[in-house]
Amino acid sequence: MRNRFEFLLNRLRERLWVKPLIACILSVCGVALAHFADEIPIDWKVPEIAQGSVIDLLKIIAASMLGVATFAVASMVSAYASTGQSATARAFPLIVADDVSQNALSVFVGAFIYAIVALSATTNDYFGKAGRFTLFALTLLAMVAVILVFVRWVDSIARLGRLGAVIQKVEQATAQAIARRRRTPWLGGVAASGLPAGLAVHSERIGYLQRVDLARLQRIATDCKLRITLAVLPGAMIAPSRPLAWILPDSGDSGPLSPADIEKAFTIGPLRQFDDDPRFGLVVLAEIGGRALSPAINDPGTAIAVLSALHRLLAAWAEPAEADAPECERVAAPALLPYDMVDDGFTAIARDGAHLVEVAMRVQRVLGELGASDDAAMRAAARRHAELALARAERVLDFAPDLAQVRALHAGYWSQATDKTTSDA
Repeated sequence: MRNRFEFLLNRLRERLWVKPLIACILSVCGVALAHFADEIPIDWKVPEIAQGSVIDLLKIIAASMLGVATFAVASMVSAYASTGQSATARAFPLIVADDVSQNALSVFVGAFIYAIVALSATTNDYFGKAGRFTLFALTLLAMVAVILVFVRWVDSIARLGRLGAVIQKVEQATAQAIARRRRTPWLGGVAASGLPAGLAVHSERIGYLQRVDLARLQRIATDCKLRITLAVLPGAMIAPSRPLAWILPDSGDSGPLSPADIEKAFTIGPLRQFDDDPRFGLVVLAEIGGRALSPAINDPGTAIAVLSALHRLLAAWAEPAEADAPECERVAAPALLPYDMVDDGFTAIARDGAHLVEVAMRVQRVLGELGASDDAAMRAAARRHAELALARAERVLDFAPDLAQVRALHAGYWSQATDKTTSDA
C-alpha cells in the first residue's frame, strides 16, 4: 500500500495544478480564519487596526501577485522547453516535479487569491476588530512568505532546465530507484529460478510496465493456493504476445482464478517512469550524453559529466547490500542484470563518442574502474563493453597517438584483471 501511495504521489507531483489548488484552498481558509476570530471575545486584547491600512496592503498584493505568477509560469515554461531541446524529453517529468518552482508558483497564486478574497470581504465590512487584526497579521505573513519564496525561486529558476541541473536530477531519481531495488532485488518477492512454467497471463494493452502491485499478487496467490512468477520487470515493453506472469497452482484443488485479476496488478502506461525502473534513468543519462555528442552540439564535456554520473550509479549498484526479507513469498521475480544496466548506459556514448579521444578514454576509465568491482557479473559486463568501446575507437580514430592512448588505458585496466583472474585460478 505504501509503494502504491508513493507511486500515485509522484504522479501528482508531475501535475502543475495540484499545489496551486491546495494553496488557493488554504488562502480562502485563512480569510475564514480571520472571520472566525471575531467570534472569540478578545477585542480588548488586540490593537485596533485601521481598515484602510489592511485594504492598502491587500491591493498591493493583488496588483503584484498576478504579474509575478504570470512571470513565474513563463519562466518555468521556458525552462521546460530548454530541457527538451538541450537534454532529452524523457527528463521532462523530473523538471516539472521540481519542488522549488512548484512551491513558488503555488505561493504566488495563493497570495493573489488570498488578496482578492480578503479584499472583497474587507471592503464589505465582513470583519470586526479581532478579525481585522488577524487578517492584518496573515497579510504580513503572506508578504514575508512571498519575499522569501521569490528570493529562493530566483536562484533556482536560473539553474532549472540547464544541462547540469538536469543531469543531477536524473542521477538523483536513478539513485533512489537503485537504492529501492537493492533493498528489494525481487520487488519484495523471491528470486525466480528455472524455466517459467504454468499458465501464462497476457494483457491486451500496449505500453510500458510502470509498476507491479506485489501485495495484490500475494493476496491472490494465497487465496487461490498458487504461485506467481513475473515474466517482466518495470520498464519492459508490454504487448499482447508477451506474457506478464506465469501461474502455477500448488495442487489440483487450487481455488478458481480469473487472469484479469492478475492483470489488474500491473500498471501499464504510455511512458516509462523512474520510480521502480533503474534502467530508465540510465537510458535517459545515455540520451543526454548522446545528444551532447551529436555534430550539431559537439559538447564532449557534457558526455564526460554523464559518464561520471553513470560511474557513481553503477558503482553503487555493485556494492554489496543486505536485502530486506521478502514480504511476498508466493511471488517470484527475475533479477535485474548488470549487463543490461551497463548496456543501457554506455552503448550510445561509446558509439557516438568513439571519434573523440577524451570521451573514448573516459569510457575506458569508467569501465575499467567498474571492472575492479567485487561483483563478478559487473566485472564481466564492464569488460565486454570496454572491448566493444575499444573496437569502435579503433575503427574511427585516425590519429595514431590518440588510438595508442586508448589502447594503453584499456590494457592497463584489463591486463591486470586477467593476471588477477589467472592467479585466483
